[in-house]
Parts: sequence; structure tokens; C-alpha cells
Amino acid sequence: MTIDQVIFFGLAAVAVWTAACMLLSGNSVYSALFLVLNFMTVAVFFLLLHAAFIALMQVTVYAGAIMVLFLFVIMLLGAERLETRPSLPWQAPVAVALTVLLLGLMALALLQAPQAASPPVVGPAFGSPTAVGDLLFSEYVLPFEVTSLLLLVAMVGAIVLTRRPKRPEAP
Repeated sequence: MTIDQVIFFGLAAVAVWTAACMLLSGNSVYSALFLVLNFMTVAVFFLLLHAAFIALMQVTVYAGAIMVLFLFVIMLLGAERLETRPSLPWQAPVAVALTVLLLGLMALALLQAPQAASPPVVGPAFGSPTAVGDLLFSEYVLPFEVTSLLLLVAMVGAIVLTRRPKRPEAP
């Protein structure tokens, strides 16, 4: 086992652990912080793939900007103190059955997968800002524009939801 494989499996364990903690955390602030740790782990995966620019964007955009926005909304709305309703009685068995089904399908896919060949050799421009920009604005321009429109609508929606009505001025 090479050092890259040891690092990969260690990071995979951390990524799965932080994702599970994010889902199982009762406090939404802790859940958001576990998500930040997961984003950082994914950024290290990108570094292992020699895609430093994408790793930097992962940290800057997701762990930086989007998580700050999530935490701002959580704190603003007081979601960490909301009481939860009791779960439905059939919810837990269905969740367990779907989890077992998902794990079974993953095991089946792994068992039927062909032996992995050596990864292709990538050029020095792989993951560079120029290569990402060329691909983003040529082949993926429509998803990029739809994403920007979605973020704009989400920002306007957050402003509308948090706006307080004006009080009448006293004479």
C-alpha cells in the first residue's frame, strides 16, 4: 500500500465521519461546522489529484462564502433553538431499509466493477484557472448561468424573508 493510498483511506474515513456527524448532530451550528470540515477534506482530495485551483475554490467558495451564509441564516432565524416535532412511527424502519438497500447496491456495484486501470496522465494545465475557465464558459455555460440565477433568487428570498415591516413614525 502506497502513501497516497494511506492518505486517501485516512481522508475517506474523516470525510465519512464528518458527514455522519453533520447528519446526526442535534445542533444546527455544529452540523454546519462539521460540513465545513467535510469541505476541507474534499479539498485535500482535490490536492491529491493535483488540482490545486479546484481545491482552493472548494475552500474559498464552499467553506468560506456559502458556509458563512448558512451560519448567518441559522443565527438570524434562531434555527439552533427550534424544537423538533416527534418523528413519524414508520420513518425509522423505512430509513433503515433504504440504508440497507443503498449499501447493498453499493456493494453490488463494487463487486461487478472491472479492475481499475492506471489513471490517465494529465497535463500540467489540468485544473488550472485557464483550463477551468475555458471549460466553464464553453461547455458548461448554461449550468453556470442557471446556478448564478438560482443564487440570485436565493439571496433576494433571504432578504425578503428577513425584512421587517416599517413602523409608523410617531407624530
